[in-house]
Amino acid sequence: MYYSARYNSPVGEILLAGDENNNIIGLWIAGQKYIADTMPKELAERDDLAVLREGMAWLDDYFAGLKPGLSELPLAPAGSIFRQQVWKVLAEIPYGELTTYGSVAKETAKRMGKDRMSARAVGGAVGHNPISVIIPCHRVIGSDGSLTGYAGGIEKKIMLLRHEGVDTTRFKPKIHTPNRTTRDL
Repeated sequence: MYYSARYNSPVGEILLAGDENNNIIGLWIAGQKYIADTMPKELAERDDLAVLREGMAWLDDYFAGLKPGLSELPLAPAGSIFRQQVWKVLAEIPYGELTTYGSVAKETAKRMGKDRMSARAVGGAVGHNPISVIIPCHRVIGSDGSLTGYAGGIEKKIMLLRHEGVDTTRFKPKIHTPNRTTRDL
């Protein structure tokens, strides 16, 4: 059985989920992409469950700027071995620091005993992180310095990074424009 509780945060309503083994299995910001891919189909609201109370206390500390550690929470995100390894790398990114998809790919490849790994594949795993904020996928940026991709939305990524003291004015916006040919002119 899976249980959930709602949490009002500075980045919007958060749905926190846990299981009968007292593990946190999910944290989704309202409107986040891939919710259907990462959220259990059946969730019973239960804000008195100990693990969900622990998760909400962690969020209280985080949004108060207290830099809570991940070791304080029992996390059990569901995903493939590859995704699990990517999420472990993400969990090690320190508060207020950033890394790139390429760096996460290199570290994941190393841990999995591979010569290299696609940053694009890592990007897919980062985007499908079922425990946003706590497993800090918002701390990953493009190798060109762009704030690309965040399932919760770029504006929420910026809010979380600013909350952690990151100067986001230095980042390039990622603008997607269609390829143009002379026929288009």
